[in-house]
Amino acid sequence: MKRKLKIVGVGTYLPSKIVTSSEIDQFLQLKPGWTYKKSGVQSRFYVDGETASQMGAKAAVKAIQDANLDLTDIDCIIAGSGTMEQPIPCNAALIQRELNLGESGIPCFDINTTCLSFVQALDVASLYIETGVYETILIVSSEIASVGINWKEKESSVLFGDGAAAVVVQKTPEGEDSGIYTIRMETYSEGASYTEIRGGGTKKHPREHRLETEADFLFHMNGPAVFRMSSKLLPDFVEKIFAASNLKMADLQAVVPHQASGMAMRLMKKKLQIPDQIFIDVIENYGNMIAASIPLALHEAIRAKRLTRGGKVMLLGTSAGLSLGGMVLEY
Repeated sequence: MKRKLKIVGVGTYLPSKIVTSSEIDQFLQLKPGWTYKKSGVQSRFYVDGETASQMGAKAAVKAIQDANLDLTDIDCIIAGSGTMEQPIPCNAALIQRELNLGESGIPCFDINTTCLSFVQALDVASLYIETGVYETILIVSSEIASVGINWKEKESSVLFGDGAAAVVVQKTPEGEDSGIYTIRMETYSEGASYTEIRGGGTKKHPREHRLETEADFLFHMNGPAVFRMSSKLLPDFVEKIFAASNLKMADLQAVVPHQASGMAMRLMKKKLQIPDQIFIDVIENYGNMIAASIPLALHEAIRAKRLTRGGKVMLLGTSAGLSLGGMVLEY
């Protein structure tokens, strides 16, 4: 039985600063074309003074306008992001303040499952709406990856971009079919060290930051290990999603993957035998935007009419943990 959830509005925000792969080649003193070949990213956006909450609020306003609603219609804000603007308070509270809703009392909280944060936020939102706790929920993923890049790890450093995406969700009206067929998440913590930032928490507190410990406070990824583990697990994982939804690949209008890297997406498409015409690949123009990648790609699919009302879509990706996540919904 589908959960009655309808995405009624979508919006995005991108910083003004565009960084091309050729610029990164020059910055890292690499052979021309190396960055693009390794990442599949031609250009990405980096913040130029914007904060995560400012970007999130701007994406949120667009999503609310797209839904033909007002800010006062929102009764819950969930921030689904893999990066935090500051440890306390949560991103969602800071986004609420940027929206000039500081006196509204609207509940705000964060969900962080790194790259799958948006998918998990959508799952939680659907449960709240299904049970009648909230009527109109704003979900925002706003990411600043550029600040945590370790340029000494060239293959991962060239992948990322900054930006924000937001959706507004409500209960599906009577007579309409929008809804979630199934959602699944699996975590295999034997891969926990494959993708991490070791510093910044209580184990390696920020007061320990100095030149010799700098790498602990920057993003680290063992790309080959992540690929080997996820490629082994994904086929069975996707089969479980299809089995739970009573659907198959041919029933989908679109597959929206996490925009991890050009190579990872090509291999995912091949391994899962996803047809080109339904595979939403936008990494070339945006890079890996962590949790904002899936909602941004979803936004692009809707705008390009590659996903239309009544169409079935799978959201699919991996995240630090190592976790796999997927959802099938009717838009």
